[in-house]
Amino acid sequence: EQVAAELEGVRLLFMQSNGGLTDARRFQGKDAILSGPAGGIVGAVRTSLAAGFERIIGFDMGGTSTDVSHYAGQFEREFETRVAGVRMRAPMMSIHSVAAGGGSILHFDGARYRVGPDSAGANPGPACYRRGGPLTVTDANLMLGKIQPKYFPQVFGEDGKDELDAESVRQKFSTLTKAIGDGRSREQVAEGFVQIAVGNMANAIKHISVQRGHDVTGYTLCCFGGAAGQHACLVADALAMTRVFIHPYAGVLSAYGMGLADQSAMREQALESTLQDEAALQDAADKLAIDARDSLIAQGVAPQRVRVLRRAHLKYEGTDTALMVALGPVADMVNEFEAAYRKQFSFLMPGKPLIVEAVSVEVIASGGVHEEQELDRKKPGKPVEGIRVFTGGKWHAAPLYRREDLGAGQRIDGPAVIAEAHATTVVEPEWRATVTPLNHLVLDRVQSRRAQTAIGTQIDPVMLEIFNSLYMSIAEQMGLRLQNTAYSVNIKERLDFSCALFDAEGSLIANAPHMPVHLGSMGESVKTVIRLNAGSMRPGNVYVLNAPYNGGTHLPDVTVITPVFDSRQILFYVGSRGHHADIGGITPGSMPPESKAVEEEGVLIDNFLLVEQGRFREKETVALLTSGKYPVRNVEQNIADLRAQVAANEKGVQELRRMVEHFGLEVVRAYMRHVQDNAEESVRRVIGVLKDGEFDLPLDNGARIRARIHIGEDRRSARIDFSGTSAQLPDNFNAPAAVCMAAVLYVFRTLVEDDIPLNAGCLKPLEVLIPEGCMLRPRYPAAVVAGNVETSQCITDALYGALGVLAASQGTMNNFTFGNERYQYYETLAGGSGAGPGFDGADVVQTHMTNSRLTDPEVLEWRFPVLLESFAIRDASGGQGRWRGGHGAVRRIRFLEPMTAAILSGRRLVRPHGLAGGEPGMTGRNYVIRAGGRRDELGPFAQTEMAAGDVFVIETPGGGGYGPAAEYNRT
Repeated sequence: EQVAAELEGVRLLFMQSNGGLTDARRFQGKDAILSGPAGGIVGAVRTSLAAGFERIIGFDMGGTSTDVSHYAGQFEREFETRVAGVRMRAPMMSIHSVAAGGGSILHFDGARYRVGPDSAGANPGPACYRRGGPLTVTDANLMLGKIQPKYFPQVFGEDGKDELDAESVRQKFSTLTKAIGDGRSREQVAEGFVQIAVGNMANAIKHISVQRGHDVTGYTLCCFGGAAGQHACLVADALAMTRVFIHPYAGVLSAYGMGLADQSAMREQALESTLQDEAALQDAADKLAIDARDSLIAQGVAPQRVRVLRRAHLKYEGTDTALMVALGPVADMVNEFEAAYRKQFSFLMPGKPLIVEAVSVEVIASGGVHEEQELDRKKPGKPVEGIRVFTGGKWHAAPLYRREDLGAGQRIDGPAVIAEAHATTVVEPEWRATVTPLNHLVLDRVQSRRAQTAIGTQIDPVMLEIFNSLYMSIAEQMGLRLQNTAYSVNIKERLDFSCALFDAEGSLIANAPHMPVHLGSMGESVKTVIRLNAGSMRPGNVYVLNAPYNGGTHLPDVTVITPVFDSRQILFYVGSRGHHADIGGITPGSMPPESKAVEEEGVLIDNFLLVEQGRFREKETVALLTSGKYPVRNVEQNIADLRAQVAANEKGVQELRRMVEHFGLEVVRAYMRHVQDNAEESVRRVIGVLKDGEFDLPLDNGARIRARIHIGEDRRSARIDFSGTSAQLPDNFNAPAAVCMAAVLYVFRTLVEDDIPLNAGCLKPLEVLIPEGCMLRPRYPAAVVAGNVETSQCITDALYGALGVLAASQGTMNNFTFGNERYQYYETLAGGSGAGPGFDGADVVQTHMTNSRLTDPEVLEWRFPVLLESFAIRDASGGQGRWRGGHGAVRRIRFLEPMTAAILSGRRLVRPHGLAGGEPGMTGRNYVIRAGGRRDELGPFAQTEMAAGDVFVIETPGGGGYGPAAEYNRT
């Protein structure tokens, strides 16, 4: 109000993250988080529409990051998002950010080029800023001649009047080039880094477009931000786009966009009702509209300027992917929803009811028609000078123009550079820039893009990083497809799934950042399918298994594997593993605490043909799942999740085929070998600084895990020996060998500081000895359900203990299940992580072999008859030490109707150990407070009947401390 008073009658409005303006009295911090990027989207859309472009990809590249967005007729918003690790529920423009900006720092780790994610920021900034900064993307473009110091703002040096320091950049690239030592010139090195940055930005755009079913080849790339124009043509080429739009205010378009934004107010009401009565929805929307409309009028908006958009948020029953449609007749809403759903996920769910998650309204007071003045200059501008630009692997002579000299209708063929006050635009070879009458720059590809780049099959440090990113991006796209299409809470909400790519031999190539215990063991499942189906696989076949003795982990983790064919042979495999909410067994949720044989844990699936030449074998699959002594309890849910896994795999198949089409089969195969070789070398380097060690870790059930690590004489290999580990157990804490291998892979991957994918190459320097018949290599029909979730955590702690690098974390997943014939639910609970040399453990986190998240309280209470009474940090549960172990958690769930509950946990009797004199963390506890007040203490693994009003309480363990507690000296 103080600022407004100083403006003498000028209205003061604030930009919101949802893309609308509001006055100071209604402006809240939660609505300002992404207000700058939101202004950029508004500016991009308004100016693009004025230029005649109706479908755009927004590409906003600044100094530290790149923000990308999608527009095809309406602004896309998210009502729940994560910003800087914090989940927020407030309407925001749908924006995806990636750490690739002009200030992103360039790295070479001995094998690969990397760009970011760290940034030089504004101070010290890039090396050329004259403040001693590191080499960055900006410096790379200066090295290539794409940035010309003479035409860049001269605000550097001690007096703030010097131009960019080109000589310092050349010297630093010369030094880096010598360190790389592979015969490349410094210009080739700089271009390699730019290629990687372009790949990162292209992958970000795929995240908000291709992954959602949009074909970007028919879109216009709207570039803005200070650095976007330098990379515009290259990013467009990476996405097979052929047109780029650059506004004269592109360098400051976020600020310009705020001036073009409308005043708006948004309201939303949750309903969670079946779609059947349009009138009731309209009534709810009308009430919201009145409230929002009154809010705008109170801000001084004339009533006649106000218009209202009404929307319904629809989803299939049992899913959480809601899509917005225009509120109207039910038939119209169904048609719009199905069209959008099919476009995004490639299939529908016929017969499944539609749920109205919410209705929302957006009340808009238009800021008026956006008009731009025509350019007075008709005469083509002449180049200011001729320069040299390095692009496409060689130097080119190129003209440099000032933007303000260009005339309407002027055409400039690349290569060329167009400089202006706030940005630089590079017109690459085979592209042409046209100046429109409105002074817009439109860049068009004038020659067809080459289908394949001749990069060869020999390892190249630039292409190694690009292929690393491409492989991981495919796995991430698979994961997003699975999350969005799955039925169960386990997969959709808790994200208890993993997706990965494998080569023709079944070796893990790349994965998304999913579940470590899945990823390290899935390759054994793929190899099982290869072994058992040799010569009989056909295109369109998909296989499913969960057999613990054939590469599986425990029965709820169901793996779906799809071979990728060309016309004649199998090229690759893709796989997805998801934890099904119930796979049968003696308890709902299929996590029985007292199982003695694998049959008691559910339906065992071993190399079953799920899809035969494109036909989903539903009848046969239902028969399998409902057979046996302990069949599944909700076969429709299992079938829905299996369909989602098939769809996720198909996404991976499609993307791998696109990669082969672009690069060629031999190149793709070669880089599958190269990424494994790179991971192998990274692990070998780490082994060189490790020492021999051993650790004996006791479990609550009296068993012991003994791990001995011996470093080879060459200091580049290691033997991990589990001899002395307890024999096969009569309970369910046996862990299949695949689980043990996953733990070994995880531990040695975490020791590598380089940003490499988790893949089979990490295991090549390691010899792992697991005695036959011990609890880590059990024989059929041993029970194994706890081995995957509990024993795996203890294996990890034993390995870290043998290496002496990390105290024990909570050492359990605290597996909690409840249900009956109607409901089945499963969750794992966080606890304290272990401390290490130089760092404390973290409080209440998922550790090591799991990184699933908890179901939102609202979703948990909506879907199940329970009440989450509290979820809190368990104070003082972390072990003391020079570095303190993380604290565990306390979780209380009240049951509102009778159900069976089970807990499968560890570290209830044996405390998580400390290291180097650090103290152990506290053990966990499980107990039930009955409705009448009685407390029933439960052991580490127990099953109990819950009555209405009973409260199940779980206190999770803390992590161990590191170093003597007397040396603790931090405030």
